[in-house]
Amino acid sequence: MVRIMPTDPAHHTKILDRYRDTARPDRGYPDLHDHLLALAAAGKLVIVDEPVNKDTEMHPLVRWQYRGGIEEADRKAFLFTRPVDSKGRTFEHPVLIAGLAGSRDIYRIGFGKPLDEIGARWVQALAAPIEPRKVDRAPCQEVVVEGDALDEPGQGLDGLPVPISTPGWDNAPYLASAHYITADPDTGIQNVGNYRGQIKTPRRLGMNPSVELRAGIYAHWEKCRAKGVPLPCAVVLGCPPVISYAAVQKMPENLDEVAVAGGLAGSAINVVRARTVPLMVPAEAEIVIEGYIDTKYLEPEAPFGESHGYVNLQEYNAFMEVTAITRRRNPILTSFISQVTPSESSVIRKVAMEPVFLNHLKSTLSVRGVQRVAMHEPLTSLYAVIGIQFARGTAESEVWRAMHAASALHRFAGKWIIAVDEDIDPENADSLFWAMSYRCQPQHDLQVVDRKDPGHGPRGPRDNGETAAVLINAMLKGTYAPVALPKREFMENARKLWEKLGLPPLKPQPPWHGYDLGHWPAALEQQARRATESDYFITGEEAAKRRRDDVRMNDPVPQHGDNKPPGDED
Repeated sequence: MVRIMPTDPAHHTKILDRYRDTARPDRGYPDLHDHLLALAAAGKLVIVDEPVNKDTEMHPLVRWQYRGGIEEADRKAFLFTRPVDSKGRTFEHPVLIAGLAGSRDIYRIGFGKPLDEIGARWVQALAAPIEPRKVDRAPCQEVVVEGDALDEPGQGLDGLPVPISTPGWDNAPYLASAHYITADPDTGIQNVGNYRGQIKTPRRLGMNPSVELRAGIYAHWEKCRAKGVPLPCAVVLGCPPVISYAAVQKMPENLDEVAVAGGLAGSAINVVRARTVPLMVPAEAEIVIEGYIDTKYLEPEAPFGESHGYVNLQEYNAFMEVTAITRRRNPILTSFISQVTPSESSVIRKVAMEPVFLNHLKSTLSVRGVQRVAMHEPLTSLYAVIGIQFARGTAESEVWRAMHAASALHRFAGKWIIAVDEDIDPENADSLFWAMSYRCQPQHDLQVVDRKDPGHGPRGPRDNGETAAVLINAMLKGTYAPVALPKREFMENARKLWEKLGLPPLKPQPPWHGYDLGHWPAALEQQARRATESDYFITGEEAAKRRRDDVRMNDPVPQHGDNKPPGDED
């Protein structure tokens, strides 16, 4: 069991001192040690300096901040300095969980830019990557274990404190934040992708690299398979944050993610040649596992809890024979909190993917009127529900063009794509359902794009698992009556009274005040103003003068000289 002792600031300072680099680093970006110190300085780091079982306690403990009602702003990164396992074995290296994107604020610290500048920097980095800088000596090779030395107890994969992500379901510890580096055997262009990695033996690592057909590693594997040769691979565990942020994103096949990371940092990333495979690896990586992926045989891999929220059952997948493990003298092993979202893995993808989608629609395709793209995160893992916000009055042809484009950008992203007006917050699921309920006539405003690849998540039992994209135009098609909440001035005044009474702090949820949607005649504005001035009897007297015997119950009252909502007739 975890036994958390009272915090000792002096002792925690001593722990952090291990990661302070007094030498002047020859780089223009923070490494993981710098990032850890920045998290501590910002009050975003919890240090657990007690034995914690990596196989039963570590991930469940951090998981509670995602499933226990903790606000995102209050989420922390966790550094476990004394990992143990169920057999009582102790491990030398600490484990950092939720340290890269436990929240958007943690992501911001690692990225080094304000949140409102991150989207523009992503677009710039993809357009103008900076090639890596080759060095001869690197921190990631301060300690090298290779050849027969890997067979000694604790010197191979068995010496790494890899946690079990979903205890009770996963069949082994899995690398959750592993960045797999491979190269195209024809062009030599490297690719960095993030995939799970099953710890199978001290010298054999499983993987699941084919979930993305456009993934570089899978294309490289296929080419090597055709040539009858194994695929060289290097797996990075812990590195400068910008590399991790680049590794998890979907990019064109001709882009090297390390070069894109350089564009994010505004500085070339240092790389060094691996010891036993012909690849370049980040010089400031914490741990690097080198080896060759077999291209002839596949073997069972999984079950493993996946980010779509379900356990991925056992499949045949590739495996790697380890030839070397190199590391820093004081390495930190990183592990993502993934599975059911929100999670660390969803935050790390969301912050970059939304601006990439927006840039694709606005800049690449020049769709007019697009203001924002929001990928729904809780439970759905970003890929299923996408909200696109448009300026009021955007041409319907542009709305449909944007939704079709969003459904095609990634082969499986976008099962439900919903277009909304600028008064609807696409981040808010309740707001999306509200717009779908009252601004949409499904017989006119819904299209189905058939034969979409199943990609992410469990496959359905029909059509070989293929799915579809449902496009929903939930925008206003004309003038509407106002939103039925008190006007802003009255809500703001009431908030002052609320605070004066000492009631609990408010967290306004949109919509929190009423506003006009195009049909609010001057006569009705006058009547409403009278009501707030307690002069509503005047309105009652006017109503008596307009009595009629030629109308039915609920017939609308004509408002001469004003716009009328659809269906009104004089």
